[in-house]
Parts: sequence; C-alpha cells; structure tokens
Amino acid sequence: MTNTVITISYDGTAYSGFQIQANANTVQAELERALAVIYKEPVRITGAGRTDAGVHALGQVANFIAPFTIENDKLPHALNCLLPDDIVVTAVHDAEDSFHARFDATGKLYSYSIDRALHPQIFRRLYTWHMPESLNLDMLRAAGKLFEGTHDFKAFQAAGATITDTVRTIYSVSVTENRSDKILTITYNGRGFLYRMVRMITGTLIRVGRGKLSLPEVEAALSGNNPSASGPTAPPHGLCLEKVFYKAH
Repeated sequence: MTNTVITISYDGTAYSGFQIQANANTVQAELERALAVIYKEPVRITGAGRTDAGVHALGQVANFIAPFTIENDKLPHALNCLLPDDIVVTAVHDAEDSFHARFDATGKLYSYSIDRALHPQIFRRLYTWHMPESLNLDMLRAAGKLFEGTHDFKAFQAAGATITDTVRTIYSVSVTENRSDKILTITYNGRGFLYRMVRMITGTLIRVGRGKLSLPEVEAALSGNNPSASGPTAPPHGLCLEKVFYKAH
C-alpha cells in the first residue's frame, strides 16, 4: 500500500464544500466514488482543508492509502475519466507513510476576486463578487496590512465556530487591480485560517474601501475591543484556494 498525494482543481459552484457530508454533494464524495471504481474497494481521502459551499480551488491537496500501485502518470487520467467535468486531478505523487495532507501543511494561499465592472461580467459571475461601487484602494491596502502578522482572529470567524485557539499568522495580504479586465484580486498568504476567516476579512476590507469603516475600527476588531466591526462575510464564489504549501513530501 502506498500513501498517495493528489492535487485537485475544482469549480465549487455545484458542491456543498470539499469535505464529505451526509446527504450533500461534495468534492470529497465525488473523488472517493471515483477511487472506489478504480481500486474496487472504498478509499477514504484526507484533504488539506475544507472549502465552503461555492468556494473554488486550483490547488487543493489530499492524500489516501492506495490499496495497490498505479503509475502516477496514469492515475490522473483514470480519475478524470470518472469525475464530473468540474473536478480535475492535476497531479499525483507518492509520499512517506507519515505524510498527512492537513497536518503537514505549512501554509495556504487564497485569492478573492471582485468584479469592478459597472454591470456584472456574465462569464465571471460564478467566480467574482460584483462590486461596482467606488473603492479607495489605498485605504483598502492599508487595512490589509493590519491583518499581516500573528493575531487573535476570534472576531473574524463564522458565528458558532467551536475552535478555541483562534490565533493565526498571515504572512501577507496583497491587492492587485487588473484595469483592463476590471478585476480586483485580494491574495492572502498565511499559516492557517479559521472557518470563513478570509471571507470575513474581505468583507471588512471592502467596507474600509467604501469609507464605511476606519482603520482604527479595524484595529479595534483585531484587538477584540470592537468585534462587531468585522465583516460582513463576502460571498463564497469569489474565493479560491490557490495552493497548499509543504516543507517536503
């Protein structure tokens, strides 16, 4: 048996997230159905992290114990023949027996895309948040810098979350504007993220850019003195898991 690592891209529009759930269509369930056909027995995969319903991925990572060996250059083709068109396995390689896609991850890169056109761009509607209102990008960038470093992000996780350790480290928050495509992209590079944290930070940054929230109010939310200043949660379809980082595997 081999500890096999796969990299997956998917359009999350039709799915209730990555992680398998009872009575819900998920990316993990589709992958496990395809693997069961190939290996003739149930195969459970472990993802680097779950993504919410409607969230996309270019570089999700998962691992599983393969019952027998299939050449790594052949397995993606076999899986992609069985998977829906909106899920694609892009790479396969072997790892040490101890490798764990979630626990061994050293960081993740997310992007959030915003459509700045006056009217929604029809072929971007599933992957961007339409926001034609005027935005002060200098203020938005300044607010993004406040989130860099190690902070207690308790005010920036979904209501009802049960995680008690809410301290996380964000290495960088960058904002780029493609004026020809009218797309604004916010990129988050961090050690780890709480449930819906990126989407809540994005909603907060947009409020700052619109002049509805000040930088001191953002600092107060980060310090825990004014948690109501965080958010709102940006829509899921603008978010994409770009890459998961590992030391080596």
